[in-house]
Amino acid sequence: MSADTLRKLIENSKRIVGFTGAGVSTDSGIADYRSQGGIWEKFQPVYIDEFLAHEHKRLLYWQRKAVMWQTLRDATPGPAHHFFTSLHQAGKLGGLITQNIDGLHEKSGLPAEHIVNLHGTSLEIICLDCLDVQPAAPIMDSLDLTAGSPRCQKCTGLLKPNTISFGQALDEQCLQQAEILVTNCDLLIAAGSTLVVHPAASFPVLAKRNGAKLVIITLSETPLDGAADLVINEPMGPFLTEVVNSLDLPG
Repeated sequence: MSADTLRKLIENSKRIVGFTGAGVSTDSGIADYRSQGGIWEKFQPVYIDEFLAHEHKRLLYWQRKAVMWQTLRDATPGPAHHFFTSLHQAGKLGGLITQNIDGLHEKSGLPAEHIVNLHGTSLEIICLDCLDVQPAAPIMDSLDLTAGSPRCQKCTGLLKPNTISFGQALDEQCLQQAEILVTNCDLLIAAGSTLVVHPAASFPVLAKRNGAKLVIITLSETPLDGAADLVINEPMGPFLTEVVNSLDLPG
């Protein structure tokens, strides 16, 4: 019944926006941050001011990134990623906002210009001085920390994965892009997010205030369940696969 309800909402919508959290990537083998065995349980974060000030903190940060890199590099998109890509291919998706840094939406075939990476992406490395951005794979696959933390070949500035660290402000341009998307959508589908991290969690509220329907798909309760038009607490992969099949969308 809930799959049929979502199908009807999609069919009646023209400007859908996706909003995704860590739960959309668990089917791809990437543990979410809060669950047992998640990243926060394994590692204490390195804050951005520590990264900038201390070489031993930079090395610790890069060591952890190296541990996580193989999983991120080899992960493949799951049903939730393909679901949103199918909506795009059908001309239904206005854009997608994600809290994830795994790059799986890009890997699923969703064009980068339609994705707002609120917390950045692990698929890129940025120089904090000259702001040069490079693909992550060549650097991560050859990472050697014995000579110290990586430096920019152009200006010798500090390199860092192009993600938002603890204590670092979100990118204002990304926030503005997300706000434009949600204020102009007619349906927002929030998938795999606990909807507790702000300011990201405010976007579904903003969409609802501007007249959009709100669908929440997650295994756990969220603070916005009472405001949603549809709440689905089912395993995401089988559910979204059923919805895609019922819509006969591409992909």
